[in-house]
Amino acid sequence: MADPILIVGIPLDFIFFAFILLGIALFHRHTLPIALTGLAVIIGYKTGFTGFRSGAGLSGFAHHMAHEWVMLANLFLLLMGFALLSRHFEESRIPDAMPALLPDDWKGGVVLLVIIFVLSSFLDNIAGALIGGTVARHVFRGKVHIGYLAAIVAASNAGGAGSVIGDTTTTMMWIDGVSPLSVLRAYVAAIVAFAIFAVPAAMLQHRFSPIVKDSRRGVCVDGARVFVVAVILIAALAANVTANLKFPALLDTLPVLGLAVWAAILLTAFLRRPDWKVMPETFKGTVFLLALVTAASMMPVETLPAASWQTTLGLGFVSSVFDNIPLTELALKQGGYDWGFLAYAVGFGGSMIWFGSSAGVALSSMYPEAKSVGLWVRNGWTIAVAYVVGFFVMLAILGWHPDAPH
Repeated sequence: MADPILIVGIPLDFIFFAFILLGIALFHRHTLPIALTGLAVIIGYKTGFTGFRSGAGLSGFAHHMAHEWVMLANLFLLLMGFALLSRHFEESRIPDAMPALLPDDWKGGVVLLVIIFVLSSFLDNIAGALIGGTVARHVFRGKVHIGYLAAIVAASNAGGAGSVIGDTTTTMMWIDGVSPLSVLRAYVAAIVAFAIFAVPAAMLQHRFSPIVKDSRRGVCVDGARVFVVAVILIAALAANVTANLKFPALLDTLPVLGLAVWAAILLTAFLRRPDWKVMPETFKGTVFLLALVTAASMMPVETLPAASWQTTLGLGFVSSVFDNIPLTELALKQGGYDWGFLAYAVGFGGSMIWFGSSAGVALSSMYPEAKSVGLWVRNGWTIAVAYVVGFFVMLAILGWHPDAPH
């Protein structure tokens, strides 16, 4: 790999990537063409000039994609599959019954966020966010404030931050030999952060569109669709746990989790037909995320700063614009981190901007109005405050206990 071209000391790769993010922030109605154009520019630049970590030219690009394809395929299959899952859940009519179960003031919004938090602790955070978004659309009569959408994403990411089966990054730590108990420490910060952003978001939503009080009584829930949803979620959970405990090497060669989800979708299709009409719009959002993740994987980030709590705090902000999977991979290679802090930082940090996490991208496919960085930050600013406060509360209570550097 050749040395990158520097402009004012900054590698040109990063400047290209920054322009992609800036374009997305300014022109949120054209995110997909911006991401694809930016990716093409970065591929052309690295193929023609600097090469990749795995080599120069087209062969280097091919080797790079051979290394990344499993992660990208998993993301593609999960985002597409969980979109169908959310439609099954919606058509089961469980969301129609939720107004009768939730408090009919702002506390109902908080309870819904708690449910999302808990679901995401044992499901993938994409599924947690989509199920939460589906319920919100029903209980708030289709009018969901962007500040509450940001809170749904934050709740799903916070719920997965302390669980080795709740987020891709924490699963990576588990595969690498990090104890689940070390990751579990992240819940100290995640619960504090949740307490800070959940109430303001729920009150904002209540003022915008309160929970319906005249909910339909005697809603007939479609048991077959509930069964389909359960089968898909159990398949995802079982595949994740089994592969990590019994066949960890398989995770590097096949998109196990995504394949399990789609196997369950197709095997249960005879019970209830999936709503294939959601696929075109979901496909656009999925390709957008994959373009960003692929571009991020090509950045010349060979090392991170020395492991410390200050570095970890900064990685949370970086995760809001830079894919957290390669960041986690670098941190695991480097060692010297307190893994509970890292899990919280890279897991929850992506909530600060809508495209900072796969849960945010998935939810924005359901709510296109969420694709405004300005509106997301302006209405969801409590998430950034919650991130910082949660981090320092965890530091004060538990202290920084790093792993031995590799």
